[in-house]
Amino acid sequence: MKSILQDTKECYLCRIEAMKKGYVGELTDQGLDEHHIFPGTSNRKKSEQHGLKVHLCHFKHHLGPEGPHMNRIIDLSLKGIAQREFERNHTREEFIQEFGKSWL
Repeated sequence: MKSILQDTKECYLCRIEAMKKGYVGELTDQGLDEHHIFPGTSNRKKSEQHGLKVHLCHFKHHLGPEGPHMNRIIDLSLKGIAQREFERNHTREEFIQEFGKSWL
């Protein structure tokens, strides 16, 4: 399924940084990895099913020090954002049933 968190193929975290600096132009769509917000075999499949995934630039925001695999704050932030988006069309109870716990 397509991501419910972003419409454009660009690094989700680079876009947040760019917007904080007032930049709204295009960002590259090269060198991106698809990051499933909730990891693990079953949760990765559920992330895919519900569109809870984003594109991240490989070296900086996916596997680098500013990415969810190396930075717990970023990881928890993305989980909270994903849960809020899921809960726009579902209940908190449905989220917990699907992913095991609330991140909010």
